[in-house]
Order: sequence, then C-alpha cells, then structure tokens
Amino acid sequence: MKDDKTTIEFFKVDNSSELKIPFIGSPIIAGFPSPATDYLDDEIDLNNELIKHPASTFCGRVKGLSMIDAEINNGDIIIVDKSLEPRNNDIAVCFLDGEFTLKRIQIRKDEVILLPANSEFKPIRVTEENDFLIWGIVTYVIKPKR
Repeated sequence: MKDDKTTIEFFKVDNSSELKIPFIGSPIIAGFPSPATDYLDDEIDLNNELIKHPASTFCGRVKGLSMIDAEINNGDIIIVDKSLEPRNNDIAVCFLDGEFTLKRIQIRKDEVILLPANSEFKPIRVTEENDFLIWGIVTYVIKPKR
C-alpha cells in the first residue's frame, strides 16, 4: 500500500465580479438527439451557480491519486465549502497532523475513518493522538475533458 501524500493547492474565491457565459436553456439530451436549437437562451453566472457561501468557499487544485475512483484526478479543481456540516460519506478536505488530505469521511460513533478512492492507498483511522480537523466539504469538481 502506498502512503497518501495528496496535497491541495488552495485559492480564495473571488466572486466580486460576475462570470457570465452563454447558457443553452433547453435540455441537452444525453440519449437520442432532439431537434437542434440554433440560439442561446440565456447566460449563467458560474459564481452564483457554484458558490453558495462566498465567505467560506475556497478552490483547490488536487495533487495526487488517492481519489481517482471517485473521479477526482490529479490536477482537478475542487470547490470546498467550509460552512457545511460534515456528513457520513462526504468527500472532505481534512487537516491531519499538519497536512491537508482529500478523502471520503466515514463517521462512526467513536471514530472517523478517512477513505481513499484508490485501492493502492490505505484507509486512515483518526485517533485521539492525531491533530485532526474536517476543514471543508467538496461541493463541485471541475476537470478538463481533454
């Protein structure tokens, strides 16, 4: 098993300006094609769409492979909301013994387990001896498709 040395490069969200891009208002069918729409209906502001709590939201670039089976890859950008209450099975940015790590959290009665999404990495049991904090919850993953 590999040791997990996933790191996250953080960026503060700047939502002081709008980020509007053209938006196709009609559904984009993933099954059989529908009649084409030759015009764009509206605009969408990605700041409003992706960021619900601006004061507590950060972006981070993932570096590492421990979450690839959750479709979070090296180089992907995650949007992290620090104001959300952690729930069992959330994907979270955790601060563990001086380092950040990205894991699925399993919350049990008297323990927390950090689960990687890659069989090459081992789960991490958080004990009383650890300096541990669930720093924020991942709300979106932005990834290149090429």
